[in-house]
Amino acid sequence: MIQFFHVGRKYGDRVALHDLNFEIPRGQFVFLTGVSGAGKTTLLRLIFREEVPTSGQILVNGRNVASLPLRKVPYLRRTIGVVFQDFRLIGGKTVFENVAYLPRILGSDRETQKRLAYHALRRVGLAHRMNAFPPQLSGGEQQRVAIARALIADPELLIADEPTGNLDPDLSREILRLFLEVNLRGTTVIVATHDRDTIQRIGRRVVTLERGEVASDVELAGTEPPRLEPPSEEEDAGAEPLVPPP
Repeated sequence: MIQFFHVGRKYGDRVALHDLNFEIPRGQFVFLTGVSGAGKTTLLRLIFREEVPTSGQILVNGRNVASLPLRKVPYLRRTIGVVFQDFRLIGGKTVFENVAYLPRILGSDRETQKRLAYHALRRVGLAHRMNAFPPQLSGGEQQRVAIARALIADPELLIADEPTGNLDPDLSREILRLFLEVNLRGTTVIVATHDRDTIQRIGRRVVTLERGEVASDVELAGTEPPRLEPPSEEEDAGAEPLVPPP
């Protein structure tokens, strides 16, 4: 799925990443951790081609993203969902409009947009908030909207950069549970976080960066893996009717 070969990234004289070599197989759940400035965000940006490496190669689904022509970058990103710490929702647009952004720019008709947005919001338990605006939502709800937006195209890869950094412990657990459920459906998930307590509790593969290098790469069993349930046909049955604005 993802392969790093001797990848380095410099900003002038500052080395952000140095000689990274590792693989992430399809369907794996990976925590990427390290102190602030260790290179976590830079690494994620390289994967979805927001930046390019100074040296080395990065393969995503067999494609070298560093040498990918700019005209093909949008096609790469359609297979990747990205969740940011600051949500990046548009306050003047409804939840539906925020989530349906990708199918809209891809030219999907209105009915397809509604169907995809409703399905994505059901997955995060917010179909009943489709007509609300982001300022009317709690921080946890806004983060779940951002996750729904990232999931709407059923991406092969989900990347989350410090997704629980602004949330309280209970909301953080809920967000991590959503990511684990997405992973159970076959999506590869990479979560960057400095929250060691969460990592120890959840477990899974943990890649630790230190000064731009891989300091450790281990599998943890987890002390309190969250209880996950298979999606139910009845889930969200009590949601309000789907009535997006015209």
